[in-house]
Amino acid sequence: MSKRFYTYFPWIFVSGELVLLWGLIYILSWHASFSSIQDQWLSLPIWMLVIVYRKDYKLGRTEGYGHTLRLLIGSIFWLAFILLGLGHFFELSLVSGLPLLIYVGSHTVICSFYRVGLQMALRKYRAKGKNYRNALIIGKNHWSDVLDQQLKSRIEMGIRVLGVVDNDKPYPEILTSLRQYPLDIIYLSQQLEPDLLNQIIDYADENYVKVKIIPGSGLHVKKELSFTKYGDLRLINLNEIPLDLAVNRIFKRTFDMLFSLMVAVLILSWMIPLFALIIKLESKGPVFFVQKRNGLNNSVFTCYKFRSMVANEKADLVQATKNDPRITKFGKLIRKFSLDEMPQFFNVLLGDMSIVGPRPHSVPMNKEFVGVVGKYNSRHKIKPGITGLAQIRGYRGEIKYPYQIQARVKLDYFYIRNWSFWLDLSIIGKTIQNLALNRENAY
Repeated sequence: MSKRFYTYFPWIFVSGELVLLWGLIYILSWHASFSSIQDQWLSLPIWMLVIVYRKDYKLGRTEGYGHTLRLLIGSIFWLAFILLGLGHFFELSLVSGLPLLIYVGSHTVICSFYRVGLQMALRKYRAKGKNYRNALIIGKNHWSDVLDQQLKSRIEMGIRVLGVVDNDKPYPEILTSLRQYPLDIIYLSQQLEPDLLNQIIDYADENYVKVKIIPGSGLHVKKELSFTKYGDLRLINLNEIPLDLAVNRIFKRTFDMLFSLMVAVLILSWMIPLFALIIKLESKGPVFFVQKRNGLNNSVFTCYKFRSMVANEKADLVQATKNDPRITKFGKLIRKFSLDEMPQFFNVLLGDMSIVGPRPHSVPMNKEFVGVVGKYNSRHKIKPGITGLAQIRGYRGEIKYPYQIQARVKLDYFYIRNWSFWLDLSIIGKTIQNLALNRENAY
């Protein structure tokens, strides 16, 4: 159990990270943009205060690497915010544009490798029987058996189950069993009687033992649970999603704005006049195809695309098919590489869409699918995207069969429930790759 480990590990964690960052600053100081060394050293005590305050050194036994990286990103935001704030009061070379971007980027990469590597080392250390915690499960049922098996099979968590106590035993016998072991954690079945539950919690409080409740069948849903406090009462939230958190929405929106502005300046600035000329020369009609689509909370917004078909009255009602006679020659080319979607970056800037999210459907298609596909409306919990998880998995273009829209909705639902910035980056990367290599359903 080694209580000393928990005393010394935070110091080891913080010291190791500061040494790596000292090395980074020393290397960056060779660059002309980082000529003022004193400005760079200022970030080290600030970073130490941030990670100690946010308790980043608590690498959860049961948490994955994604959780560790999310904590890091949160701390990086705090660091950047504080440095930018100080830049308004003092003349700091580090806080100006490019130096800050280089420093924060390098800082993030180094700390990511350090923390994930440290977490991997801890798992191997615990798998060898070191730094373990003793646990007792009280209350025998299906879910306590599942927990028992999980902890025994995941030895890298370092949690040893010393026994499972049947809750049918008399109270004194159950309470006596607590005193037989040097415990760190007690897992309690939700089926325990309130009086026994309170006695166990009182014992745990007096002996510095953590207590965790094993939910019954009613709470074993395929969702992450969170809590809301109403005065002294805590309620369980069953259907919250990551983007319900304001900090996640702000982060995603900031990335969307920066990415879209870059695309607008570097690409759309010349693409729009060039494509407009070709579209006008090839066929009569507007340059842009404007369509009403369903977005966040099922609200209707105006979606923009380059027109790739001859003007026709069925554009909203009939999907494009392979060798569709309505598609122009230039339209076929830009649809092949999804360039007709490029004006949707303006939809992102307007706030109607995101870079990554469930693809929006036209209003008539939306009405058609909502009655035949389970959980279809759940895809409107977040803003629609220019690209999405379903699209990089091959579910794009024409919907011929029911399984195609069902698969799209399942993948959209997974994305919404498991959103992270890293997932967005991986989808964007895969989308760029598919633009060049995989055009099977692009027509």
